Amino acid sequence: MLVSISINGQVYSHDVEPRVLLVHFIREYAELHGTHWGCDTSNCGICIVLMDDPNSDQPPYPVKSCTMLAAMAEGYEITTVEGMAKPDGTLDPIQQGFHEMHALQCGFCTPGMMSTGRWLIERHPNPTQMTDHEIRDGISGNLCRCTGYDNIIKAIRWAAAYIEEHPESARTAR
Repeated sequence: MLVSISINGQVYSHDVEPRVLLVHFIREYAELHGTHWGCDTSNCGICIVLMDDPNSDQPPYPVKSCTMLAAMAEGYEITTVEGMAKPDGTLDPIQQGFHEMHALQCGFCTPGMMSTGRWLIERHPNPTQMTDHEIRDGISGNLCRCTGYDNIIKAIRWAAAYIEEHPESARTAR
């Protein structure tokens, strides 16, 4: 079947088997390898990407691309970790936060954590006021095997503070 998906602002159209998962479409057909594929059971969250419903005023929301068929993503805008940065290469605040707060270890969970962290910031009415518990709860669908989560929480806090100080870096209106 022909599947056309908008990923990071570019439409990718390919003839694929109906059972192709979104994660495989992103990696194999769009050739974007920042989205990782890990457990294949929806447990680890490393395959999380942001999905934007053009018919909604809500911010893009995280989806586990290993549990979604590529055909189900037609009509939505998918943002992968590669699509977070600006075209000039300026990092998204969540990407910069991960760099600043040393939230990168092996890097396997990082794209999913960044996507989920960006979603948390965008959906929370006062992101700089999020408690550690709220952040931990928000990223609970993502497993990190390296950091113990402390620096990931610091990175999300750093990004939230940056966005509050630089509202033009927010991706959606609050």
